[in-house]
Amino acid sequence: MLVISRKVSESILIGDNIEIMLSEISGDRAKICIKAPKEVPILRKELVETRNLNEEASVIPQKQTLDKLKKLLK
Repeated sequence: MLVISRKVSESILIGDNIEIMLSEISGDRAKICIKAPKEVPILRKELVETRNLNEEASVIPQKQTLDKLKKLLK
């Protein structure tokens, strides 16, 4: 992991086409601006984790239900 210190209005570049700029610092929060091509997905990590948990939760009960049905049909 690379850790970089930035002041407001300073940027970092990732590759040739992604720029991340520190927009504002207020208390314990920082606002960042991300400039990237439209085809590059930009997602908050906590939303991805929540989505993965929801997908996992929706699959597990179905598998359990299918297993119960298989036992009943035998």
